[in-house]
Amino acid sequence: MSETLTVELGDRSYPIVIGNRLLNGGFDLSKYVAGSDCLIVTDDNVAPYYLGALTSSLPGIDVKVSSPPEGEAHKTLATVRLIIDDLVSHKANRDTTVIALGGGVVGDIAGFVASCYMRGVRFIQVPTTLLAQVDSSVGGKTGVNHPGGKNLVGAFYQPAIVLIDTDTLQTLPDRELRAGLAEVIK
Repeated sequence: MSETLTVELGDRSYPIVIGNRLLNGGFDLSKYVAGSDCLIVTDDNVAPYYLGALTSSLPGIDVKVSSPPEGEAHKTLATVRLIIDDLVSHKANRDTTVIALGGGVVGDIAGFVASCYMRGVRFIQVPTTLLAQVDSSVGGKTGVNHPGGKNLVGAFYQPAIVLIDTDTLQTLPDRELRAGLAEVIK
């Protein structure tokens, strides 16, 4: 069972689909992919849990994966370049969709890459942490850090959809869950 909210932004409006069992074929995400292929950006913490489940939610789509180094320390232009290099090596074009699978860092980086590659390709958010589900995946803020400060390089770039499978919260460490709950209260 799921609920859909819509972020009303005129021609940049997008749905936020919230529910359980949405991954593993519980929701057909392929209709939000611009063409016939996508690049999933995820990290080594999230991929073992949800990469297969997300892939099964993309029937008929040619799925490629980019696994940049994980963590805030790697939220940099160097990581952006690694992901763009993956897009280029896979011969991605304007119809390629970038999908963020992970927490806020992954979503920020993947969204920024999507906003830059070929002057903008479709972008999908699949947040797997509570903090990302209630904050960073909604609103279109994307970006990376610079030695001069946090999130100094970025863009506002709206996703085509935010798919929130609440089952992903079951694998969160308590510390991550508490951080998300603090943001909800805030």
